[in-house]
Amino acid sequence: MLLFALLVLFQVMSLPGQFAYMAEQNPDMAYLRWPMTAITVFWVLCVQVVIVSTWKLLTLVRDDRIFSEASMVWVDAIVWAIAAAWVVLGGFSLYVAFHADDPGLPLLLLLLGMGLTVLGLLMVVMRELLRQATSLRTDLEAVI
Repeated sequence: MLLFALLVLFQVMSLPGQFAYMAEQNPDMAYLRWPMTAITVFWVLCVQVVIVSTWKLLTLVRDDRIFSEASMVWVDAIVWAIAAAWVVLGGFSLYVAFHADDPGLPLLLLLLGMGLTVLGLLMVVMRELLRQATSLRTDLEAVI
């Protein structure tokens, strides 16, 4: 809960303030203020979706309902949030790569993209394992 509140504070106050300050310090880059604010706020929103979905999944675990169709909705939300963040990161990385003077930032963004790809693929695998376990549990309950 505290992490979620801090992320909201970050979205509402810190990120817009940071990019406003950067626009003041570098007027030649001021045109990037609103696109950068929108992109970073969107990424934080994706993290918030993952946090809420994980919280709901943990509630289902506590209630011994994790192997139900209700859990699939929350796992799908995590997968879609990661996919959306990955697409936006890809577009942003392409923009940076074509406008960069040195390879440092594009390589860092590539590394971030690869990490996000691994996380997304891991969630797809976990989703399939959950689907199979749910199906097996349903079949077992039907037999018993």
